Amino acid sequence: MSTASPKPAGYDIDLGNACSRNAYAWAKKTFPNRAGEPGEPAQDLDGGFSNEIRFGQERLGISSDGIGTKIEVAERVGRFDTLGYDLIAMVADDLIAGGFVPSNLSNIIDVNTLDYDVIDELMRGLHDAANFSRIAVTGGEIAELGNRIGGWPGARMNFNWCSTAVGALHPSLKSPLSGATAQAGHAVVSLHSPSFRSNGFSLARRTLQSLYGDNWHTAPYTGTDASELGNTWGEVLLAPSLIYAPAVARLLDAGLTLHGIAHITGGGIADNFQRVLKNNGVGAELDNLFEPLPAMQKLTKLAGISPADAYLYWNMGNGMLLITDEAQAAAVVSQLQADGYQAQVAGRITAAPGIKLKVAAGELTY
Repeated sequence: MSTASPKPAGYDIDLGNACSRNAYAWAKKTFPNRAGEPGEPAQDLDGGFSNEIRFGQERLGISSDGIGTKIEVAERVGRFDTLGYDLIAMVADDLIAGGFVPSNLSNIIDVNTLDYDVIDELMRGLHDAANFSRIAVTGGEIAELGNRIGGWPGARMNFNWCSTAVGALHPSLKSPLSGATAQAGHAVVSLHSPSFRSNGFSLARRTLQSLYGDNWHTAPYTGTDASELGNTWGEVLLAPSLIYAPAVARLLDAGLTLHGIAHITGGGIADNFQRVLKNNGVGAELDNLFEPLPAMQKLTKLAGISPADAYLYWNMGNGMLLITDEAQAAAVVSQLQADGYQAQVAGRITAAPGIKLKVAAGELTY
């Protein structure tokens, strides 16, 4: 049995969560501004992946996020047309985790100095990811901010990229998916992640910097998995996020029951799944997760990162967890696979709180 050690990535997950709770507490003080009027926020989704706003009978979800320091990987590699998948995955998959089907997105690109070709690559990738997700990009801004924006010194353009997306509650749902109906015995289905997605890059970059120096992105990578992209560490880390929202929406279209969804981002499996299970005090035992990606296993071994820490900072090959009825688990997996996604039953909801992972590295409890 193993537990995580503090701050291996140079930042503090607990402090980040505390700051987020404090920021949201201030935000909630503004909710009365729209009470009883169009745009009234919901009061029952604290700590969720997105929030609900109401316009009469229409219930919309809203989510904001960025792609973090994965941008530096793109700057180093010199390729920018995959980041749109990361940008959309972060907000679209947060929306579908609440049962909201993503429909529209607005984005902001803050740059130090403009490079037309880089902007074109970014937006071409966003276009492709939006077409995959059936999302309309209906707003945006490009702001040139000079030395207020930094990054890798060798880049053609340093930038930061964030977005806000909205979507409507799926018509099959009477209320957002919050995990409140999850019960002991329900099945947990995992969706495979073929990449680091857009999280845990501070730890990955620090590890590679210590191993290979300033030009770590050019260090050779010898893959053991045919699905891994690239011959250098930079190319492997740049592999785009898989967007799950369209497949999950089709599960709801088919009338399959979902009780809660965890989008595995910063904080890993345990932190994100506990956000879904907090409402009713249940826990989970996951004994059939997808194996960590070979690149994650290599980094863990090379840097001496404990398995407990690795499962906190990276998705370890599992990008989303779905809670469904035991009797429907096989049908959920079958449809996801028919849609081209890798999915499998990963475990069960337990009456006892806490998250227990039974993985190749041992038993991890959180």
